[in-house]
Amino acid sequence: MRQYDVIIIGAGAAGLMCAMEALKRNRSVLIIEKSNKVGKKILISGGGRCNFTNLNIDPIAYISENPHFCKSALSRYTQWDIIALLESFQLSWGEKRLGQLFCDQKSIGVLNALLKSCEKAKIELNVKTLMIKKDIKYIVKANEKEYQTQSLVIATGGPSIPKMGSSDFGLKVADQFGIKSVSFVPGLVPFTFNQKDIDKYFKDLSGLSIDVLISCNHTSFREGMLVTHKGLSGPSILQISSYWKKGDPIKINLLPDLDGAKYLVNMQNLRGKSLLKTILGELLPKRFAKRLANTFSSKELSSITLSEIKKNDLKKFGFKLNNWVITPSGTEGLRTAEVCTGGIKTNELSSKTMESNKNPGLYFIGETVDVTGWLGGYNFQWAWSSGWAAGQVV
Repeated sequence: MRQYDVIIIGAGAAGLMCAMEALKRNRSVLIIEKSNKVGKKILISGGGRCNFTNLNIDPIAYISENPHFCKSALSRYTQWDIIALLESFQLSWGEKRLGQLFCDQKSIGVLNALLKSCEKAKIELNVKTLMIKKDIKYIVKANEKEYQTQSLVIATGGPSIPKMGSSDFGLKVADQFGIKSVSFVPGLVPFTFNQKDIDKYFKDLSGLSIDVLISCNHTSFREGMLVTHKGLSGPSILQISSYWKKGDPIKINLLPDLDGAKYLVNMQNLRGKSLLKTILGELLPKRFAKRLANTFSSKELSSITLSEIKKNDLKKFGFKLNNWVITPSGTEGLRTAEVCTGGIKTNELSSKTMESNKNPGLYFIGETVDVTGWLGGYNFQWAWSSGWAAGQVV
């Protein structure tokens, strides 16, 4: 039976970072990956451009039952550390928006840098059968080969985008060893709506994008919202979806820079002969403006002038532009979710090392842990930071 100092299951961002750090300490490392290639999610991230971190990394940007758990790893391996690593491989980067950093050499550049750092590791791909048991050490049986290790690291992520080979394997391992977890739920995912709402608000408007402020469960994001065939997507929707629970309404402010009621009353005084849909069309996409004029009131206001609308009705309409409350029927689910919330309960792990409190030598890192970041490089940073933390001790 072949022995390794460290066995890492999962060759994604967290697993490769952990391997790189363990190799620096002259540990022998085996990486086991069920897919036919390493770093599949790295390669598709950011549309192939790899949004590898964010300038504004802050614990507030992470969702967890214990919001303090992520602080240790994030403070010890920061965005500046991953930037320095990539720059050491002559990779360059640029800021897109909201602190999001993208690699100029795209995802393949980032992956190649990680692989170069892991050259001394043994990598087993296409592992279709995998069993773990504990004797004195951990024994891993992969494709009928058996390996033994003192340090076993689970870096299999969550079950989002299953076509990439992702699964809930990490939670099954946790259950096997008596470690509690929070069920995975799709996060950073588009909303779907019932057909009645789609027909009323979104039909034939697919592709329209609007800058909005969106709120749910005491959390708000201001970014673009995209109308789809099934409902709503875009950065603001993906962000708020991680805070949404089935049955929750969301509140959309379609005019985040204006008080809708005051603005429309002012326009009534200044441009009373203008149609409501004309005024709205100066603030929002024209087709959407016309739809709102017909649906945001019990009276059809689309084809009448502002002066023909009662001031109170205009105020109510304007208020709704700032406070559109609508309830999604669900989300598009794991198929399109960029991440999952949930994972190994943080009170089961050391925040310093990612090691199981109950099972010495067993570690969980990356998305497998109940720490989920915002859209924009935050989840990659958690993968780098948690992988680095485990890599210091395995």
